[in-house]
Amino acid sequence: MNSKTTLLTLADGQQMPQEGFGLYKVTGQQTISAAIASAYQAGYRLFDTAQLYQNEAEVGQALADLRVPREELFVTTKVAEENQGYQRTIASVKDSLHKLQLDYVNLLMIHWPIERAFFDSWQALIDLKKAGLTKSIGVSNFQMIHLQYLATQASELPVVNQIERHPRLNQAPLVKFDREHGIVTQAWSPLGRGTILANPVLKQIGDHHHKSPAQVVLRWHLQSGVAFIPKSVHQARIEQNMDIYDFELTADEMAKIDALNDFHRTGKEPALVYEYNKKW
Repeated sequence: MNSKTTLLTLADGQQMPQEGFGLYKVTGQQTISAAIASAYQAGYRLFDTAQLYQNEAEVGQALADLRVPREELFVTTKVAEENQGYQRTIASVKDSLHKLQLDYVNLLMIHWPIERAFFDSWQALIDLKKAGLTKSIGVSNFQMIHLQYLATQASELPVVNQIERHPRLNQAPLVKFDREHGIVTQAWSPLGRGTILANPVLKQIGDHHHKSPAQVVLRWHLQSGVAFIPKSVHQARIEQNMDIYDFELTADEMAKIDALNDFHRTGKEPALVYEYNKKW
């Protein structure tokens, strides 16, 4: 895979780019096509979508329009809450593949843990992998307790856990747990939806390295060994988010960023999604 970013080897042996391109709330064929073309040109090879985003068909067309070998792309999608349950998961994933114009995805995830179909949905992912419709299986928004619960019955465990992570929610205990259990942590909302970027600590570190606060934060993810999927529809920002490989944060700078944690979530609380079986 001709990726500009580092490749992480998942527990099942598949290699995944550490930096990917997020497509949450990116809509419209023209916008998606332009963003994906710019991202590919900038060096992105991982493209992350989901049933919930309602843009799989547009993403599939944009990827097809790149006219590059399938093995050049790492494509992720996720099963929405309303599609969970064994049969519904299988049917919805086949529909997702049709929309994406793909025979398989590289990574298929449960988008949120829900009590109603917790084990059935995961078994569907295991069987979809056996059928060759996905190379790897993972989860999104699973907390430590959800991963421990899954392990009580599952014959195969996730290789990726995609969670909200940024300096205001560094999730250190969960990242450590994932690492100890052979799970790669992948950060969504890696820039905290912009809520962190005016922080003077990040500005000071950025000024020292001649980088923006956003580039400092993405470099922090990189050096933490965490995968991350920044999102933008602006070509300059897409390129800037990839321009993080020519500098290195010191241990002191990493510690200062770690210390910005104040447990601030920009998204939903996974434990409540689990209990209510939906994002309330």
